[in-house]
Amino acid sequence: MIKTATNYYDLEERTLKFAKMVREFIKKLPKTISNIEDSKQLARSSGSVGANYIEANEALSKKDFVMRIKICRKEAKESKYWLLLIDCQKELILERDTLIKEATELTKIFGAILEKCK
Repeated sequence: MIKTATNYYDLEERTLKFAKMVREFIKKLPKTISNIEDSKQLARSSGSVGANYIEANEALSKKDFVMRIKICRKEAKESKYWLLLIDCQKELILERDTLIKEATELTKIFGAILEKCK
C-alpha cells in the first residue's frame, strides 16, 4: 500500500480510479476532431496504467515485474502528455490539472518502485 498524508491507497484501486476519472473528464470535452483523437489515446493510456499494474502483481519473475512497472510508468507519462494536449473549456481546466497531478504522482510512484527493485 502507498501511504500519503493520512490515507492509505491500494495502487490497484488508485489506478482504476484514475482511469474512471479520465473517462468522466473525456465525456465533458468539446467534440473537436483533435479532442476526439487525443481522447482515444488518453483513454487507452490511462486504462493501461492499472491493467499493467495488475499484470505486474501476477508477474512470473522479477524481470517480468520490473518490465510491467516500467510500462505503468510509461503509460502514466503518456496520459499526462495527452491531458496536456487536450483542448478544454475554462470550467474543465481545474479537473484536467487534477488529472495531470495524479498522472505525475503515479509516474513518481512507479519510479520509486523501480528504484527499490534495483
